[in-house]
Amino acid sequence: MLSIKAAIRNVPDFPVPGVLFKDITPVLRDSGLLSTAVEALSAYVRAREAQVIAGIESRGFILGAPVAMALGIPFVPVRKAGRLPWDTIKASYELEYGTAEIEVHRDAFGPGERVVIIDDLLATGGTACAACELVERAGAVVAGCGFLIELTFLNGAAKLRRYDFESLVRFGAGE
Repeated sequence: MLSIKAAIRNVPDFPVPGVLFKDITPVLRDSGLLSTAVEALSAYVRAREAQVIAGIESRGFILGAPVAMALGIPFVPVRKAGRLPWDTIKASYELEYGTAEIEVHRDAFGPGERVVIIDDLLATGGTACAACELVERAGAVVAGCGFLIELTFLNGAAKLRRYDFESLVRFGAGE
């Protein structure tokens, strides 16, 4: 995973001043690195015996859909509020740089289905916790959460302590 970590680009003051954004587009541009990430996340999902992947908009779509395809299981998009065309359930959360709301279709998950949530980044844990809340409110079970990157200094792991999760690469403060 060191090669994936080395490929991730730092972008200072994006999307707002004071935030050091982790740009994964160099990983996406390298098919070998992207394949490595998808294979590692697929192994995690398989071990969690997941029946559904829930990908968080938008980079969770990029990683989650190929994992779902590789394992032959459904993919459910977790969208920003107002982007889904049918009856939804919503959850609010705080970001590193503001607040937001996400949603899924009310019938996105079957009762008791084992769901792994996938996103590119675990920062404060707000988005992931909101996604976990949506899965549980829909009657499914959070089998785990998989991330490409974890920003350890933002302590998102503490918010996810109720859940199993895996981060492929970790960055400390200033990295």
